[in-house]
Amino acid sequence: MAADDAFTAAQALARRLDVHLDDPGLLDRALTHRSWAFENGDVQPNERLEFLGDAVLGLVVTDEIFHAHPDEQEGRLAKVRSAAVKTESLAQVARGLGLGGFVKLGRGEASSGGADKDSILADTLEAVLGAVYLDQGFATAYDLVERLFGEVLATLADRGAALDYKTSLQELSAARFEALPRYEVSDVGPDHSKTFTATVSIADEPVGSGTGRNKKEAEQRAARDAYGRLIERVGPAPGAQRA
Repeated sequence: MAADDAFTAAQALARRLDVHLDDPGLLDRALTHRSWAFENGDVQPNERLEFLGDAVLGLVVTDEIFHAHPDEQEGRLAKVRSAAVKTESLAQVARGLGLGGFVKLGRGEASSGGADKDSILADTLEAVLGAVYLDQGFATAYDLVERLFGEVLATLADRGAALDYKTSLQELSAARFEALPRYEVSDVGPDHSKTFTATVSIADEPVGSGTGRNKKEAEQRAARDAYGRLIERVGPAPGAQRA
């Protein structure tokens, strides 16, 4: 990608984000994956901006949920924050922006579907937030996070076990069956586009299954399937918040 094209892409993304940047070069760097930097030599990748953006995102999300839910306990707030800033949530927001079309990837990473990988999308989004913070300050970065993640936070705040079905299934399984869930995962497809299928069992009885683009996603969906079935069968664990 030529320098002029790169800056045009950065400016197009800035318009999509509805932010003004004094230095579009910062946003261009935020879009530069290490694979592209390695192939092109003497180019700074987005990893430092990602590090900064991760901190900005965490602080804004924490501030938002702290003030939006004054009666919630620390444990519940921590779960909402963790769910909001996890890789899958960031990738979902990034896809909504079409961020994959702006990321600068090396040839190998691009050919293996890197523009739609959860990890790359999440890291790039954090780097973009870092760039906005550096260029325009915390108030603008706060506003951007609020706009991008407002719907995610509102949804998560209304969810119970759905924040983390694996944890909730483990608690339910221990309380009702005195056993822990066991997951078996298989996969099909080429290395760059695998589909994973997880089956979860309790006391050797299959209780749920799910598929995903990675092992973690498949296990989470299997846990969700199992949790829903078991809640109807045995009810929630004592003291648990029903989803």
